[in-house]
Amino acid sequence: MNYIFGFITWDPDPYLFDFGFIKIHYYSLCWIIAFIVGWFMMAKIFKTENEKKELLDPLFLYIFVGCILGARLGEFLFYDPKAFIERPIEVLLPVAHSPGHNFLGILKDYEFVGFQGLASHGAAIGVIISAYLFSRKYLKRNTLWLLDRIAVVVPIGGAAVRIGNFYNSEIVGKPSDLPWAVKFLNQSSSYGEIVPRHPGQLYEAFGYVILAFIMWFMYQKKETRQQMGALFGIFLFFLFLIRFVVEFFKENQGKEALAEMLNVVLNNGQLLSIPFMIIGVYIFISSKNRIYNPK
Repeated sequence: MNYIFGFITWDPDPYLFDFGFIKIHYYSLCWIIAFIVGWFMMAKIFKTENEKKELLDPLFLYIFVGCILGARLGEFLFYDPKAFIERPIEVLLPVAHSPGHNFLGILKDYEFVGFQGLASHGAAIGVIISAYLFSRKYLKRNTLWLLDRIAVVVPIGGAAVRIGNFYNSEIVGKPSDLPWAVKFLNQSSSYGEIVPRHPGQLYEAFGYVILAFIMWFMYQKKETRQQMGALFGIFLFFLFLIRFVVEFFKENQGKEALAEMLNVVLNNGQLLSIPFMIIGVYIFISSKNRIYNPK
């Protein structure tokens, strides 16, 4: 490739803090920011709709656990299912095998690395299940009402996480000679040669920011707010459409077991996105039959 306009070299320190026995990544900070911003946005939504503010904390806990657990299990279920048998400790805990280290004095030869493998499709499933459980216990109403509100909040969080991936030199793009191509000096060796690449993480983050504005605009419309599932359907379709398109510019992540089994040119991320997009269209179209009239 001819890099006529040059490229961006990316070589940051991935750690916010490094205490030896525990390391805090900027990636982890982005997750924290995502949930904090989400909490305040949901607080505003609850205030607008006269919902009980005391429900925010348990809702935060439900969504946090569901999102992280779903994303973690999804990462291995969709991309590395053998890990459940070969490395069960690394699936369940934020550690990696590292001879000579001792995690919290409990796990010998394991080092704290944080939850670095998190699948967005698994996170989506985890959030949906958590929303269902929360609605059943606290709200006593159709889960789609809550999912509509969560859909307004999630895109900003998704953008923050993808920025964390960029900072961490993860989920890198395919080689590119565009002037904004990025040379990730800390990329995983599994991606091959260190060359300028599409900043796929930022493409996706930018798409989510645009979606966040669309969702907030649609939420302001009372008629849309009252159609249970309308906002959630829009969210599902466009979130995974963005994911589907950006995948064309990204390197494949892990093993492409599903794509290889189906023998198609699409990758796992795209194949997993298609069902979510279809479900989103169905939920949106059928939302006109589910009108919520607050008392």
